[in-house]
Amino acid sequence: MYRLLLSGFDTIECAYYLAFGHGCLLDFEQLAAEKEALRQLKIRKQKPIRLGSEEFLLASHGTASGYPFLIENDVFSIQFGEFNKPSFFVAFRSVALWHHGIQALHQRFLDWAQSVGLSNYESERLSRVDFTFDYFLPNLDFDEDSFVSAACKDNQHRKNRKIQTFSFGEGEIKLRIYNKCDEITEKSSKSWFFKLWGVEQDVWRIEWQVRKGSLRSCGIQTFDDLQYRQGKLLQLLVNEHTTLRIKEDDSNRSRWALHPLWQDLIEQVAKIEILEGPDTLNELDMNALLEERKMRIAISVYGYLKRMAAIQCLQHGKDKISVTEAQALLSMVVRHVHNPLSWSCDIEERVTEMRLGKW
Repeated sequence: MYRLLLSGFDTIECAYYLAFGHGCLLDFEQLAAEKEALRQLKIRKQKPIRLGSEEFLLASHGTASGYPFLIENDVFSIQFGEFNKPSFFVAFRSVALWHHGIQALHQRFLDWAQSVGLSNYESERLSRVDFTFDYFLPNLDFDEDSFVSAACKDNQHRKNRKIQTFSFGEGEIKLRIYNKCDEITEKSSKSWFFKLWGVEQDVWRIEWQVRKGSLRSCGIQTFDDLQYRQGKLLQLLVNEHTTLRIKEDDSNRSRWALHPLWQDLIEQVAKIEILEGPDTLNELDMNALLEERKMRIAISVYGYLKRMAAIQCLQHGKDKISVTEAQALLSMVVRHVHNPLSWSCDIEERVTEMRLGKW
């Protein structure tokens, strides 16, 4: 009734201690001027820039954590500042983690840093790691009372009386068990997971979000530490933080038998040496991703087409009009708003943004 489809890392955040030497190619005055020019536009617009070996989108604003600059592409979200310590704070994007792997992405960031004349003066320090296990689970035979957790705080979220999420804990360690297919449809739009899973429904994610205090307690600070000590941390999480049980009459819930799903999870964790191996990485099918985006746009346009038809009916006292008439009407209205002078530039801008990860 259940099957593990995929396991790996969905979020990695890391602080890098990099020095700005005499050979540094980052021009902070120029970056500040470009950021200010964007801010003056009064819209949250990003500007494509090339820095060393990578292209990024420069944000018009700093970050809530106090970094004056934010640059992003399809692999990294990088916060940095000339006088901040640590000087760089990097979030690795989910799609890149699943298709390239953490070690390759870590090395890619270091290669970029070298390309702009930066050098390490301390080892990197991981501040957040999300471990995930995705199960095909067509039938949910447990509820919030089936869990035994060391966490003081727990939550359950439902939609239309259907359970979507269980969560346990906050702060340093947080566990979420949730319907990942619903989350993709309603929020994240990460439809590329469907290809990785081989299914498009009934996938539930078991996700542990672990922050730096708990990482340090297991001796995990660098990417090398994570590679060799993640198994120990995961065994503590699945055996001691929270477990899923089969309800029994015994008032001592910790004596309830483990649910088969959790037994399987414990067995999977016990086998882990390196959570991320070559068999968990896949080449991103960009064409399939673009086709899926086109279909989503078509669905949206189709909805607007119906509204356009309804407006036409109200204006002219009609009961209904055909889809062909509605398409012709929409085409006519679009011709009125079309600006041939800006069309090419706007398309080029969107191509660049999508290539750099802004969908």
